[in-house]
Amino acid sequence: MRVGLLQLNSSDDPAANLAVTAGMISEVAQQGATFVLTPEVTNCVSANRARQTDVLRLEDEDETLAALRRRAADLGIWVLIGSLAVKTSDLDERFANRSFLLSPKGDILAWYDKIHMFDVQVSETETYRESAGYRPGTRAVVADTDFARIGMTICYDVRFPHLYRKLAQAGAAILTVPSAFSPVTGAAHWHTLLRARAIETGCYVLAPAQTGTHLASQGRSRNTYGHSLIVAPWGEVVADGGKEPGVIVADLDLSKVQTARSKVPSFSADQMFEGP
Repeated sequence: MRVGLLQLNSSDDPAANLAVTAGMISEVAQQGATFVLTPEVTNCVSANRARQTDVLRLEDEDETLAALRRRAADLGIWVLIGSLAVKTSDLDERFANRSFLLSPKGDILAWYDKIHMFDVQVSETETYRESAGYRPGTRAVVADTDFARIGMTICYDVRFPHLYRKLAQAGAAILTVPSAFSPVTGAAHWHTLLRARAIETGCYVLAPAQTGTHLASQGRSRNTYGHSLIVAPWGEVVADGGKEPGVIVADLDLSKVQTARSKVPSFSADQMFEGP
């Protein structure tokens, strides 16, 4: 099967981002991709709470979700919307960072809310408190398609290997890691973490990413690392999106999942132990 990953440079304008995203989905579908994936916060990259409150919508009212459901149906392809920032009915008014798997009929087959919030200080000038604006999810998600079972995750989740082990043990052959990774941590850890998750589980890892400097109409702009990756179950990088917006396409051989697991069956060889 052929997959296509979008590498976006989304701004804080959902309408403008939608036009770019929809066009790139059509582009990669024309290249033969039957499963297309977009990055984290496809609809709006913003660090400004007032701007987010102004432009974000509840899931049922989100135009990006509605439009990409139509695009999936029109093209007859599977689409993973890496995530959308959407409003919730929570009393504290925090948003959800929510990934959607769309069927070739445009139906929402599964959705996943990011579990692990990016609350870190990566340098003296770069601090993130994702939990201030987003509430964490509470459930792991695997979804069945007509080509493979998919384990859905988002960005900072990648630093928590037990989640990926559980997804693989639940039958996932493909793990999705849509991201908007920091350039500092990306340069240090991105490739290593994604390759490790593939090696540990014997899964394909598909990681579409945001990239570059993101335009902001309010507040400071944000920078992301790029380098969307397709990683095979043995850990080799099949495709790397580099630093510029665009698409990467690759053919997946899902038989390699079982081959990798049979060579090193560690993901199914848990042992009980005591301590520490």
